[in-house]
Amino acid sequence: MKSKQNLMKRIMENGKAVIIPMDHGVSEGPIQGLEDICSMVKEVEKYATAVILHKGMVKALTKRPACGLILHGSASTRVALDPNFKAQVATPREAVGMKCHGFSLHINIGGSEREPEMLVALGKAAEECDLLGLPLLAMMYPRGKNITKVSPDDIALVARVGAELGADIVKCPYTGDTASFKRVVSGCPVPVVIAGGAKADSDRGILEAVAGAMDAGAMGVSLGRNVFQHRNPGKMVHAVREIVINNAGVKDALEILNEAK
Repeated sequence: MKSKQNLMKRIMENGKAVIIPMDHGVSEGPIQGLEDICSMVKEVEKYATAVILHKGMVKALTKRPACGLILHGSASTRVALDPNFKAQVATPREAVGMKCHGFSLHINIGGSEREPEMLVALGKAAEECDLLGLPLLAMMYPRGKNITKVSPDDIALVARVGAELGADIVKCPYTGDTASFKRVVSGCPVPVVIAGGAKADSDRGILEAVAGAMDAGAMGVSLGRNVFQHRNPGKMVHAVREIVINNAGVKDALEILNEAK
């Protein structure tokens, strides 16, 4: 069995991560960009450090990704009675059996009466991942009826919950500025990556958020729609990678995208 440290290196580069989640098909169906999962993985694998897929899509791949592979274990649909509840639909042991390099769960805080079930699932997954030597990424979101307007304090709370319950990497929303995100990172004793959120209005906005998070001490990013729904997903991953791993500025990253037009 490979050590967790070795597998962490498979989903990072030089201690930094550019992770592309493609787990959206369960909640939304074959959405734009993910109609053909094999093609999109091929599009991003050169510059991503890892991709996140559900087990059915791992099985559907015609070729193993050149980057790291994380199995996602949570699911809900947009038509569910309680869409904020994420059921566990895969296990760390399945991730090992599929030769994945990590396992992830999605936990929503503040929006479901079944929140305790998600927390229990996260704690058990952390135990199992430790026994298997498998990295665990916790996608932590403040979301639902008890969160009227997401604040930096809410984001700091969910990030800390993920760390407290045993995650090796925590994914959470960006607060919107470097100063407030520093408080999130400083209060979370494990590496943090930012979520991409809804499709952004501009490339500059995405890249500025990435740069701001890195300046605050983030380990990297986990960007979904803002990559796979971009007009040029491969170039967008390349631009993000330059900021995250090579410490490029937003201006230099934008030039990569401008070259692709």
